[in-house]
Amino acid sequence: MAFVLVPHLDPGHDSILSEILQRATGMPVVEAGDQLKVAPDHVYVIPPNRDMAIFHGTLQLSVPEQPRGHRMPIDTFLRSLADDQGERAIGVILSGTGTDGTLGLRAIIGAGGITLVQEPASAAYDGMPTSAIRAGYATHILPADKMPEALQRTNRALAAHPQTPSTPEVTSGMNRILLLRTATGHDFSLYKKNTIGRRIERRMSQHTIDDLEGYARYLKENPDEVHALFKELLINVTSFFRDPEAFIVMEREILPQLFAEKGDDDTFRVWVAGCATGEEAYSIAILLREYMDTHRRELKVQLYATDLDADAIAVARAGLYPPNILQDLPAERLRRYFVKSDAGYRIKKEIRDMVVFAVQNAIKDPPFTRLDLLSCRNLMIYLETELQNRLIPVFHYALRPGGVLFLSSAESIGGHPELFTPLSRKWKFYRANPSAASARSVINRVLSWEAESKTKPPEEVLKKAQSPNFAELTRQLLLQSYAPASVVTDLKGTIIYVHGWTGKYLRPAPGQATLNVVEMARNGLQFELRRALQHAAQGKELLNREVMVTASGECYTVSLSIRPLADPQIGQGLLLVSFQDVATRAQRRRGASRSWNTNWPIPRRISRSPWSSSRPPMRS
Repeated sequence: MAFVLVPHLDPGHDSILSEILQRATGMPVVEAGDQLKVAPDHVYVIPPNRDMAIFHGTLQLSVPEQPRGHRMPIDTFLRSLADDQGERAIGVILSGTGTDGTLGLRAIIGAGGITLVQEPASAAYDGMPTSAIRAGYATHILPADKMPEALQRTNRALAAHPQTPSTPEVTSGMNRILLLRTATGHDFSLYKKNTIGRRIERRMSQHTIDDLEGYARYLKENPDEVHALFKELLINVTSFFRDPEAFIVMEREILPQLFAEKGDDDTFRVWVAGCATGEEAYSIAILLREYMDTHRRELKVQLYATDLDADAIAVARAGLYPPNILQDLPAERLRRYFVKSDAGYRIKKEIRDMVVFAVQNAIKDPPFTRLDLLSCRNLMIYLETELQNRLIPVFHYALRPGGVLFLSSAESIGGHPELFTPLSRKWKFYRANPSAASARSVINRVLSWEAESKTKPPEEVLKKAQSPNFAELTRQLLLQSYAPASVVTDLKGTIIYVHGWTGKYLRPAPGQATLNVVEMARNGLQFELRRALQHAAQGKELLNREVMVTASGECYTVSLSIRPLADPQIGQGLLLVSFQDVATRAQRRRGASRSWNTNWPIPRRISRSPWSSSRPPMRS
């Protein structure tokens, strides 16, 4: 191993740190120089008043652009280390103040490397270690004197397994571990094996387990470890305006084309798939805001950002980021679109309100459609070719003809050149060609999933699906005409689809935007909905439950029903929530004219949940 030290040094004074450290080690210790190639068993110390990166194993020095107090030299170096060394990168955070290093560790984790963070109780200054640990980017949390053993163990593992071997024993152990999908509902079997194997090795190292079969048994016996491994397999590496030149191309070339095709009353639809903690989505929202302000055009924007990781989505929704983001944002954008706080920078409401965040599996769940722009960057690089070839037609299907797909510089449309026309080969912007091929591919894809558990071949199922189905057409017309107002939600109550007019029963909740049906429910509905969702998650129905609802001084009775959706083509874990008025006009007039002595309406009879005990019902 080569060791590179990046302490916070006084920029105005020469450093004697190299001489001090040389007294404590037999390895050569030198002050880093520009274009100096690192060698094993050497120690390199950054000079004062310099930023440092590593490229192809060679140190690169530069004069800092940021003023003192705004520099993040540790983040700068660790990010470059992640890019340069990938899975062989090791990031170590020791005692220090502030948050420098946190985003650098994030990059190393994303590249498949290892991170060590000093146990805060053993640090003279616990700011940097605490920041890294709270952000979740510490593979190991250790006192400094325990780190050599962890480094040697990591080095031995890298030397012994430069690549995940494909022996029958390894394949068997890997398959048993990837049955993780039965516990999490997510299938990682078509993720790149080297990426998955490295992350599994990282978890094994933390538990000092040496073989895959042993780790598979450990997973079976420890459900908490299943969740920890699931988090390890998710790739949440992003930043604001990642690849700045790509965003310049978007601003100067892509957005003008897309806006030229829009009328003033049109909607601009965007989907950011695999958004991680939201930086990419907010970057696009900022560009849209700036473009509309500059050209004095105010289109309605629907910007959806999704990710598999619920914790990452929670961070994105909060919109609070560490001070380190100032490296990625010009001072003017930071001032214009963020509010500084003690914890970092929070995105301003005007940008936050442009984005709807949701948990979604882009590989398996239905896509958003009629999109003008679809950004999916640094997701496909972790997927096997087979899975990439499934996703590209889905993305084409999601875009309107002429819509634009935005990938990372390491990704491409692969074997589907007929679906897209390149707009920028360097920065991977592609315009969707008018074609029915992607629609057929998407149908095949959905049916192939369905056919996995059946004996009929996909072709036979497809032929049946393409024949006219008058019963289905009739059912759809009856639903449109007579079905009550309804929403489809997941088991947590997040609204996925709306049928009919639901404004009488649901309304946007005050504060931060949400699509949760309980939080959006009007007074009187929230308690019943919350209880019903809990039981519906166990497969139980609630049918025609009468609930008294109040809105705008009016009091009326609503019939509430919740049914699990069991259609295999839709998938598991969805609920149909329906609302229907049952009160007469006379009852409504009496409810509206009645005066109350309390701060909220109290109905004559409050409907009790069918699962409630003798305890009196709660009010929302």
